[in-house]
Amino acid sequence: MSLVEQAIARLKNQQLGTKRPVLSGSAAKSVAPPTVNELEDSTQAANRLVIDVNALRAGGYLPEVSKERQFADQYRRIKRPLIEKALSGDDAGGEPRVIMIASAVPGDGKTFTSINLAFSMALERDISILLVDSDVAKHHITDIFGLRERKGLLDALTDESLDPEALVVPTSLRGFSILPAGTRMEGTAELVSSNRMRQIVTNLCARNPRLILLLDSPPLMITNEGRALVKIAGQVVLVVRAGVTPRHAVQAAIDMCWIDGRVLRVRRVWDPWR
Repeated sequence: MSLVEQAIARLKNQQLGTKRPVLSGSAAKSVAPPTVNELEDSTQAANRLVIDVNALRAGGYLPEVSKERQFADQYRRIKRPLIEKALSGDDAGGEPRVIMIASAVPGDGKTFTSINLAFSMALERDISILLVDSDVAKHHITDIFGLRERKGLLDALTDESLDPEALVVPTSLRGFSILPAGTRMEGTAELVSSNRMRQIVTNLCARNPRLILLLDSPPLMITNEGRALVKIAGQVVLVVRAGVTPRHAVQAAIDMCWIDGRVLRVRRVWDPWR
């Protein structure tokens, strides 16, 4: 069992608490009815997910404290060209603000990379990050952050009356939010391959020109969902475990990023565990 799988097993039944607003005596004394904006802010605060860094670190999803600075430097180098491309306005290779985090095979540290890259990118002052749990068969991101009971991507794919933006979960980390995978169901490959999926991604990007979507995707070599997501993304981060991932699998995964005679911008991240 890989480190990622062990961490998921430890966190499977552990939910990270949701922050609830507490009214003190002075706050409870309202001299006027709340405005619409105040009501919206209150609702958002009630739904905000508190990021428990200690729980994530204990589960193996964040580096040890002793290695935190080293990892921070590595992810700064990874994120910089991704952000520059995302904000360049060059959509010749697809929407560059849609970044797919992929691997060729399971166990390469894809979800670990998704979380740490998202946290690092959220530190930037000029952008916001939406981490989308697109690994709709495994729901890793959804389970790690304790969002299993929330509606999410799959619900929006099957019910066009749902506004995907209303399903986004804000967090206590500035500039970072999550779109859970949603209700488990059959036929996920067809749903992810549908026009509705492309519409959801397009609409989320259109509502905020400074929003970057990170799609935590299934492994490319073993799922149809991952291959479908390649057609939506404008950039791909391919996570490869040095000395473990077969070379032929890496090359095959890169070959899958050729769409209509063009290749997506692919960045390889070697061995996130070291």
